[in-house]
Amino acid sequence: MPGAPNGYSGRISPPLNQMFGAQKEKMETDLIRIKKLAKKKEDENWEFRTFLKGYDGQNLDSVVHKLVKKYTESIDCTTCGNCCKEIRPILKKNDINALSKSLNTTPAQFKKEYVQKDKDGDEVFTQLPCPFLSDNKCSHYESRPADCKSFPHIHKKHFTTRLIGVMHNYSICPIVFNVYEELKNTLKDDFSVFQETFGDFGC
Repeated sequence: MPGAPNGYSGRISPPLNQMFGAQKEKMETDLIRIKKLAKKKEDENWEFRTFLKGYDGQNLDSVVHKLVKKYTESIDCTTCGNCCKEIRPILKKNDINALSKSLNTTPAQFKKEYVQKDKDGDEVFTQLPCPFLSDNKCSHYESRPADCKSFPHIHKKHFTTRLIGVMHNYSICPIVFNVYEELKNTLKDDFSVFQETFGDFGC
């Protein structure tokens, strides 16, 4: 997807930190409904991504991180576990070594039993759901891969550089879904101006 067209400043008034929390959002955790809404809102979500790529609000990361905190504190991942059912984490050497040690086996044997290479050449688990998912919990939580520890990755800096991942995880992770939806509501006035000005640009 391209960035925002020239001429769009991406500035809003009032500041983001004043807008955040101005309206109470209804939290959605039903995975079936999230899947349906993701399909329904696909075009809108891509257009919002294009809008965000051209957005110059210096407080955007701060607002996103506040939303992440809000929803990670409200959503119990152990009642979901959907990321472990739908996403294969990339396995680095340290991840394989840690899991091998936890399973009391060798890295070579671990790779033979659990690891394959994906289309990009990265090492990932051979199966979905994750072979170590048990009752929506990781049976080797202390040794889980770094990719799992970091998921859904939106607590990090430079949110606008992570938007492809956000788009992918929007239909999978209730935290990502709710953060993105509340961000759309927070920036709805500017987003509306963007839509009126550029129409279907980038969709």
